[in-house]
Amino acid sequence: MRLPRVDAVLVQAAIAGALSFAHLHDLAQAAGQHGWKAWAYPISVDLLLVAAWHRMRVLRSTSSPAPAAWTWFAIALAASLGANVATAGLLDLGHVPAWLRILVAGWPALAFFGGTLLAHGATGTTQSAEPEVEEELPLYEAEIAAPPAAVPAPKPEPVEAPEAVPALPATPLPTQAVPVPAALVEHARKIADDHRARTGTPIDPDTLRVRLGIPPHFADAITAQLA
Repeated sequence: MRLPRVDAVLVQAAIAGALSFAHLHDLAQAAGQHGWKAWAYPISVDLLLVAAWHRMRVLRSTSSPAPAAWTWFAIALAASLGANVATAGLLDLGHVPAWLRILVAGWPALAFFGGTLLAHGATGTTQSAEPEVEEELPLYEAEIAAPPAAVPAPKPEPVEAPEAVPALPATPLPTQAVPVPAALVEHARKIADDHRARTGTPIDPDTLRVRLGIPPHFADAITAQLA
C-alpha cells in the first residue's frame, strides 16, 4: 500500500498559521477580550489578510493598480506580526499598556471597514461609453460604398400649343429621395444625440458626414430624417 505524499509547504503553512492564531488569541485575551471574543480576533486578522491578497490577485489579472488592497494587506500583516512579537516575551501580558488595549478594542471596526472596501471596490474593468465608428460601419459598408444609381427623370410629353401662345417654362422635377439604410440612420441618431448633449446644438450635415465617413448626399438625407 502506497502512503500519500505529504506536502511540506502545506505542513509549514499549517504550523505557522496555528502559532499566529494562538499568539493573536493570547494578546486579545491579555488586552481584556475574554471568551469567544478572544478567539474571534485571530480569525478576523487572518481573513482580512487573505481577502486583501485575493483582491490584489484579481486586480493584477486586469492590469489595474491595487493601492487599497496593498494597504489593507499591510495592516493585517502588521497586526499578525505585532501579536507574534508582543507574545515573545517583549511585552508583559499581565500588564498590557492602555494604548494596546485601545488598538485591540478598535480592531473590529477597522477590519469591518477594510473588508467592506475590499468586497465592494471597483474591479478595474472599463468599457467604452460609445463604440468607435470604424467598428460599426463594416456592418453596412457594402450598402454605402457607392451612391445609388440615379433614376432617370421622365421626359415631359410635348404639348402642342397654338403658335400665338408662348411655350410655358418646364416645371422642375421633384428631387429624388436617397434611400438610406435603417441601421445607418439609427447610428447617426446616436451620434446626433451625443452631439446635441455635448454642444447644445443639432448636428450639421458636414459634421455628420465626417463622423460617419459617408458621401455628402447621404449626410443630407440622414440629416433631413433626423430633423
